[in-house]
Amino acid sequence: MKRRSTTYGFAQTGGLLKQNIRRASESRGFAQSRVLTHWEEIAGAEMAAISRPVEIGYGRGSLGATLTLLTTGANAPLLEMRKEELRERVNAIYGYNAIARIRVTQTAATGFAEGRVAFEHRAKPNAKPAPTPEIVAEAHNATEGVTDEGLRQALERLGANVITKSQR
Repeated sequence: MKRRSTTYGFAQTGGLLKQNIRRASESRGFAQSRVLTHWEEIAGAEMAAISRPVEIGYGRGSLGATLTLLTTGANAPLLEMRKEELRERVNAIYGYNAIARIRVTQTAATGFAEGRVAFEHRAKPNAKPAPTPEIVAEAHNATEGVTDEGLRQALERLGANVITKSQR
């Protein structure tokens, strides 16, 4: 008896794109595309939010490869401090010391289209809820005498945070 297919002639997207993804990632030196496709799991949510793997380069006659990470200028020092931790995490995926060095490259928020990186700003899982309208009104009343608009808004936000925290 022939088994009836429930796909009605459709194929899974992952199966269709597998070869294209592999070819594209191997052209950039990624023997295992998992580094690209699972970067958040490998690097952790905090590091993945500020960096992207760009390339793995193999030098002539050198042992191990160099992983190039793309970040914005303000986040580069943070990545520099945690390069060794990232290298260990990536090597854990490969199962051996495949990555010998990590190179951090920076880009500005604007620039050449190919060099730009859109880093996601994810809300933290334990993000605080917005203050209630009553708290906002109380903070606004407390800052009525401040004439500088920017300073007044900053003080309102600070006041709302203080009031919210004191009510907990």
